[in-house]
Amino acid sequence: MATGDQYDRRVVITGLGAITPLGNDVDTYWDAVAAGRSGVDYITHFDASEFPAKIAAEVKDFDPLDHMDRREAKRSSRFTQFASAAAGMALRAAELDLPREDPTRVGLEIGSAVGGMSVIEEQACILKEQGPRRILPTVLPAVLLSSAPCQIAISLGIKGPASAPVAACATGVIAIGEAMRRLQRGDVDVMIAGASESAESPLAFTALARLGALSPNDHDPQGASRPFDLDRDGFVMGEGAAVVVLETLRHALGRDARILGEIMGYGFTGDAYHLTAPDPDGDGAARSMTLAIQDSGLSPDDVDHICSHGTSTPLGDVAETKAIKTVFGEKARATPINSIKSMIGHLLGGAGAISVVTAAKVIEKNIIPPTINLRTPDPECDLDYVPLVARRARVDTVLVNAFGLGGQNGALLMRRFDEGLA
Repeated sequence: MATGDQYDRRVVITGLGAITPLGNDVDTYWDAVAAGRSGVDYITHFDASEFPAKIAAEVKDFDPLDHMDRREAKRSSRFTQFASAAAGMALRAAELDLPREDPTRVGLEIGSAVGGMSVIEEQACILKEQGPRRILPTVLPAVLLSSAPCQIAISLGIKGPASAPVAACATGVIAIGEAMRRLQRGDVDVMIAGASESAESPLAFTALARLGALSPNDHDPQGASRPFDLDRDGFVMGEGAAVVVLETLRHALGRDARILGEIMGYGFTGDAYHLTAPDPDGDGAARSMTLAIQDSGLSPDDVDHICSHGTSTPLGDVAETKAIKTVFGEKARATPINSIKSMIGHLLGGAGAISVVTAAKVIEKNIIPPTINLRTPDPECDLDYVPLVARRARVDTVLVNAFGLGGQNGALLMRRFDEGLA
């Protein structure tokens, strides 16, 4: 049985929320990803006919007025709308009665990699074509990366820390890891944590295509994202948000909350190698995984499943495979690994957060979603990536990876909750 300090330092998940290319709630998303369905199709946000990449995993049928009033929706960027919707969903799932909480003991860590980039691009065009009088007065607060947590705090009356961590494609994992640290330090009792992204704009697509990061495979949208496959040729842009409610174990037990899992360990490292390419040996990625495992007090042998970063880029998937082998040794070949990006594309800053939501459902359901489109094994990616179809397996412990441009690497270790475990 956990005692005083352990009750305060142990951090548990009590609520999940998600807006995704496969559904705008957690259950719809989970059913689709477990069934191996793809959310990738041709771009509808703008005319992409002249672009080298014409496909994306867009959020569909999202109405911000289902989640906020008209005034709030009008002054918010799409990434903030997603974040607000996912946060509200997570709070309802956690059955957390915020008015009964001390508002200074509740905080937010809601990150994004690029924030309101699409609004900046849109307003820049208006400035050039129509002049300064046509610029929206709300444009600056709408595009700030911190607008998502701040808007949620204002809407819900949350007066604890409201932060927007930025770590490129590792942002979601970093947000949840830093939220865990705030809880462990005793700064707060509850953290609402995750990340949101909606970067589907002409400028973003052009920039990523110029880097060679996006798959040009527009003749087969649903088959374009192929993590770990020999024929992979880049990632597919996705959008969406994922948010979790975290609490100290003491606080969660004190209100008889349903506990969905426990965050056991967190690692955050840097490559110091290149602004766009990963360290080819996966050094920083391996160190982040090792730190997360060490922080948990467990060992690589205790890890049942790895929810990989798995972007479908030629360099990234090999580097991550090497990193996993470095950390796990022979155990790497016996550990099922998957990439949900094969189905929902790459949510950039939101990628790690939706992986955490997925990992919580894996632990609940004992089903590992597949890596679809993995039909031609790459000799350099020779581990068990759960190809094509989901797999039933007892999963008690999941390692979640998220690695970002510039060499920012995050890893979280999650475990099935057991109050008796220290």
